[in-house]
Amino acid sequence: MGGAALSAPAVAADQDQPTVPGTTGAPIPSEPLQVSDDPVRDLGKLSASDALAVARRVTSGSALPRDPSATLALRDLWLKRTQLRGTERRQADGLLARPSDGVADQYGFGYTAPEAAPLCNARLCLHYVNTGTDAPPSAEWPAHNLAVMDSVWTAIVDQLGYRAPLTDGAKGGSPQFDVYLKDLGGDLYGLCAPEKRVKKRTGSGFCVLDNDFATAQFPNATPDDNLVVTAGHEFFHAVQFAYDYAEDPWMMESTATWMEERIATTVNDNRQYLSLSQIYRPYLPLDFFSRTGGYQYGNWVFWEYLSTKYGTDIVKKAWDQAGSLKKDGGKYSITALQKVLKSKGGLTKVYSTYAAGNLTPAANFPEGAEYVFPKVRGGKELSKRKRSKRFGVKIDHLASASYVYLPGNGLDGRKWKLSLGVTGPVKRTSPAAVVVVHMGDGSRQTKRVKLNKRGDGRIKVSFDNRSVSAVSVTLVNGSTRYKCGGSSAVACGGRPLDDNARFAVKGRVVKG
Repeated sequence: MGGAALSAPAVAADQDQPTVPGTTGAPIPSEPLQVSDDPVRDLGKLSASDALAVARRVTSGSALPRDPSATLALRDLWLKRTQLRGTERRQADGLLARPSDGVADQYGFGYTAPEAAPLCNARLCLHYVNTGTDAPPSAEWPAHNLAVMDSVWTAIVDQLGYRAPLTDGAKGGSPQFDVYLKDLGGDLYGLCAPEKRVKKRTGSGFCVLDNDFATAQFPNATPDDNLVVTAGHEFFHAVQFAYDYAEDPWMMESTATWMEERIATTVNDNRQYLSLSQIYRPYLPLDFFSRTGGYQYGNWVFWEYLSTKYGTDIVKKAWDQAGSLKKDGGKYSITALQKVLKSKGGLTKVYSTYAAGNLTPAANFPEGAEYVFPKVRGGKELSKRKRSKRFGVKIDHLASASYVYLPGNGLDGRKWKLSLGVTGPVKRTSPAAVVVVHMGDGSRQTKRVKLNKRGDGRIKVSFDNRSVSAVSVTLVNGSTRYKCGGSSAVACGGRPLDDNARFAVKGRVVKG
């Protein structure tokens, strides 16, 4: 469980390696990134043929661990469709077809039985078939799906204020937003696909949900729980298409996973990604979209932190800034965040406070007391005899490393202080350091280290072992400098300019 203060077992030895929740102590690598986790190499140049191959795997239920969600796989294919010719173009058109197009989808994604009369209300139409493997489990199930989707629309559009999905004209038989029931299988819960560009980088689309969420295929939750979570996540992708269908994928997936908490907070499906979040993998950049791991899903906790601290509207404001219409900000994910957080002290300050707060989930997230307690990168117990310890590390952009100093023998009394010296990269690259004094009574004192132009700074805090249980130091590379326009897996497809930056902290016991 995520306690309110750090405890000694988390740092029992020098350079104690952190562990991933849900494992039996598997170590996180001592280097910030491994080759397979390299943000620049992970995505690479995705050719149109590659996008087609990925979409075929994902929609057929044969996704590889490195593949993205079906929604983004189809988004990528849709964006690159015009680059394909001949057979590949026909294959792409088949994958992007609606289930109701039937034989137009020669790859098994279309209905093989006649479509029943759709169930519609003023804004949605629910499509299904009555026979075959795609049929719903009962006569009541289609109406239940329509009601769930309508409640999701109400929550996201009417209550939270997001744009409604854009109309598709008369596709699907009416101007309402179309949702299809289809037997997708255990690897694929649902998807939303963009279909037609409307204005700027906005587009209309449709959604597909599994026809029954049968427990034999989806054993981790009840059919109804799986329906509600999937409906919330996927519908929000359709909403995103009304802002910018080409937005940075980390933002699309992390905010869609965050939206699950607004729609189905008691289901907690998104907790399966916690081990991939920056709470447990702080060494991976916040904006890293991985085809070998689900880090973008895990980092829904960043938006949870923001919405807890500043209100849920902060996420909508970010999408308003990321939108592509004239009245929007026209920014990419990170610059959108910079804009909305400017009045909150700036992205670097907010992000570094978030990174430091990840050490105590119970104090920073509404349900954080139920999270597995995170461990830090290293720690040391200091005493009257052993008075100093230095840690050094290399940190990539929008990532961090935390260390803990514990007051040991002989350090009883208010006279004992911990003097911390931080060295980092030059100030223009946005380094930061946050010190938290974890008191024995569970309270915390958070202090920022003022860094000079060279990235150096000092601070002195209480280290009395009778009142202080631990002092944590979180070193943060807050850089948001990129050379944009490439094909990397981070913001703006860019090349980060300040990765692998050197940081160090030295703690020394002194008398006050």
